[in-house]
Amino acid sequence: MNSVAIVGVGLIGGSFGLALRKAGFAGRIIGVSSAATIEKALRGGVIDAALPLAEASAGADLLYLAQPIQQILETLDVVDAHVRPGVLITDAGSTKAMICEHAAARIRRGQFIGGHPMAGKESRGVEQADADLFRGRPYVLTSREPQLESWIERIGARLVVLDAAEHDRLVALVSHLPQVLSTALAATIGEQPEAAQVAGPAAADFTRLAVSPYDIWRDIFATNAAPIDAALGAFIVRLEHLRPQLRSAEMEHAFEKAAAAARGLRKTS
Repeated sequence: MNSVAIVGVGLIGGSFGLALRKAGFAGRIIGVSSAATIEKALRGGVIDAALPLAEASAGADLLYLAQPIQQILETLDVVDAHVRPGVLITDAGSTKAMICEHAAARIRRGQFIGGHPMAGKESRGVEQADADLFRGRPYVLTSREPQLESWIERIGARLVVLDAAEHDRLVALVSHLPQVLSTALAATIGEQPEAAQVAGPAAADFTRLAVSPYDIWRDIFATNAAPIDAALGAFIVRLEHLRPQLRSAEMEHAFEKAAAAARGLRKTS
């Protein structure tokens, strides 16, 4: 692999470029993004050069789509006309089924592998890019591809292979549902302003996700509504099960079971 084109040089795309460099990639890294972002990416050494999408795609051995979901879909509509036959195309979108279906219908010359690095920061933008962002974090691929798998492992990520539908089901539970819950709790607390004067770390920690920008989540909800609804439904059932245990010794068992699950999560995350 001699040339990588990163479409969308923000936090994830920029971090991927820096991670490749740190892992020993000696080829050319091309950025496709807004003029302001490109300027920052060049200044920070994230990319070597910038090109329009068509030119960047034509010369790339790997095309990495790190845009918001709707923009990834729009890029897939046009990019196959520009890539060389057999070129590897992957993405970093937060949902996979719709993207993979779209790619299957649009990509003929290239080879598309859906991807999702389970990593991020509260702050966005290429200035927040970090070569170690993916280290130790799960990185999902929707099918096997030896060269891509090798680079994912070399940047320090933990490879997970899942089909697109299973990815969306599981991520709805561990990522999308927490966002909905955090948003709901923050809104509930916000209806009683006097609560802020006694709020401690628990409230701050639980509502941290509520400050996430809606422009990212709009596409996630639009492309993964059914799995998120199923996860929310399962959570509501769990809450209703816990409700009568508030005055019962059975709550201790619920705490023990939940604590064991939480400890398991911390060992793998």
